[in-house]
Amino acid sequence: MKKLVLGITFAAAGLVSTANAQIQKGNTLVGASLLTSNFGLNTDAGYDISLQPRAAYFIEDNIALGGYVTLGTSKITKDSGTKFTYAVGGLGRYYVSPGEQGIDNLLKHGRFFMEGNVGVGGQNTKGGTNTTGLDFGFGPGYSYFITPNIGIEGLLKYNGITGFGNEGLTSNLSINVGFSIYLPSKVPANVKSEM
Repeated sequence: MKKLVLGITFAAAGLVSTANAQIQKGNTLVGASLLTSNFGLNTDAGYDISLQPRAAYFIEDNIALGGYVTLGTSKITKDSGTKFTYAVGGLGRYYVSPGEQGIDNLLKHGRFFMEGNVGVGGQNTKGGTNTTGLDFGFGPGYSYFITPNIGIEGLLKYNGITGFGNEGLTSNLSINVGFSIYLPSKVPANVKSEM
């Protein structure tokens, strides 16, 4: 029993102390956002699904640069045209340091961040409007670390596509929910000594 209590204490201390280790220079972030998932239950209802896988490398502590791909499809009602959304481009994230936030982090296991992206993308609706050109977006988010290397994320984001087609600019606000896996660049010294 004594070993169990001691083990739980060290595990809890490890979670608190690693809240900053994930976002250090040299680490890699891999994850995805499930932008919208909405299935109607009545007979005329449609669906809206979008997935955004991403990968980024921490060039400095708290700053990550990488890329993303967006694929999505939606249909508002049974009789409306199916809309296909796509994009590819670069993204950047800045994680706010605890002292900069002005408030205590949620249970000391998470970080607020700002994310921005720019790339090439489009939206095409069968029998309707289409836009292809510059894909861009930005917004604040929060990553809650459920383990030292896995974070559940929420992100409020403005998304836009501007360019060519029969609609010059399309834009929306999205609430993104997803996850990220933070891969360390090296094995910590205390782990090496145990191997």
